[in-house]
Amino acid sequence: MVTATTRDISVSVETSYLEKQSDPDEQYFVWAYRITIANHSDQTVQLLTRHWKISDGQGRVQEVRGDGVIGEQPILEPGASYTYSSGTPLQTPSGFMHGSYQMQSDDGERFDVDIPAFSLDSPHDSPQLH
Repeated sequence: MVTATTRDISVSVETSYLEKQSDPDEQYFVWAYRITIANHSDQTVQLLTRHWKISDGQGRVQEVRGDGVIGEQPILEPGASYTYSSGTPLQTPSGFMHGSYQMQSDDGERFDVDIPAFSLDSPHDSPQLH
């Protein structure tokens, strides 16, 4: 698990490779990731938008922007946390992701919270023995 903290909001990420949903022969590799956002500040905050940069093993970068996460814009009171799961496919057996969430505090201030960089690794990325 990797974690980043911005303005007392921590974002933790766990990943897993989904062998059954992947098809290495077709260059299709799928990962699930589980994110927990914890509010350690003294203000209530709401997650408004997400911005991802997804890089595959050949350096191709896909940017994803949108409202909320999995169709929600969660409100986190002080001490509260929110967990969700999602996933991403790649055409290479490895890659990495990172990004940010735009949050808004009670007083209307908007600020970005870092999503730590995390690797997407599959067993298909290992060198083959001949």
